[in-house]
Amino acid sequence: MGFAEAFTNAVTLKSPLLISHNNDYGWWEIEEKLALSREQGLNMWGEYYPYTAGAGPLGSEFLRPEMWEDTLGYKYEETLFDPVQNRFLNRDEYFEAVATDPGRTIIAHIPPRKPWLRKWLKVPHMVVAGDTMWSTDKDGNPLGWDDPYQDYVGHPRTAGTRGRVLRLAREENIPLMFTLSQLSYWHAKHLGDAGIEAMKIRGRMQEGMVADIVVFDPAGVTDNADFTQGANGNPTTGIPYVIVHGRIVVDNSKVRKVMAGQAVRFPVEEKERFEPVSKAQYPVD
Repeated sequence: MGFAEAFTNAVTLKSPLLISHNNDYGWWEIEEKLALSREQGLNMWGEYYPYTAGAGPLGSEFLRPEMWEDTLGYKYEETLFDPVQNRFLNRDEYFEAVATDPGRTIIAHIPPRKPWLRKWLKVPHMVVAGDTMWSTDKDGNPLGWDDPYQDYVGHPRTAGTRGRVLRLAREENIPLMFTLSQLSYWHAKHLGDAGIEAMKIRGRMQEGMVADIVVFDPAGVTDNADFTQGANGNPTTGIPYVIVHGRIVVDNSKVRKVMAGQAVRFPVEEKERFEPVSKAQYPVD
């Protein structure tokens, strides 16, 4: 229903549309409608992150028993994983944790995603999103440059998303250039077509493009982060060099303290385009 509302407005206004986290029931219908819209010249696309579990605050409304267990049919002790305690919570433990720490990050395993995940790898213009989370240890303290990866507590997508996509696509014998389009080119194309000038010169290796380059081993690159405590933040291996704006930020698999990124945004316009609605626009007899 949320997609239908956004989609209807975008079609009517001929507006670009990105459907974020198209990971759940009905994703196939959404992707089909986005593809049909592109055939008609509209700039619409979707995204996924390559995990069968999501994450969010423990006190989220959708995790309450009447939704999570009674409506969706999931069992807490099989699906609700607490990375701080490094174990699944039962119903009583869920209520106790919500009462004392509702903002705690929880990992929510979603069983229907298991057969869907490998299908997402093959959908054109369905791009990859990392949905990186804040980096803290088990006590909630923020992590910095010099803290070990093993101290991070949270969803492994923060550390492993790209490596996981490359590994899974390799296992599925998906053409490498298709996967790179999901990881890079289609992002840049759609955002560039939406009017973000900086994205028109990114997303592919070509003369005149911005020098953001990832050097990786296609036969060996793999994710190492998982849901167990101590492994949530394990870095991907097989990506020895990353160059951002012409500067090396990963050097021989070591992350350097180099702030090379640039802000990417719509160009600033001298005059705003927003026009507030007034009663005069909609006269009523």
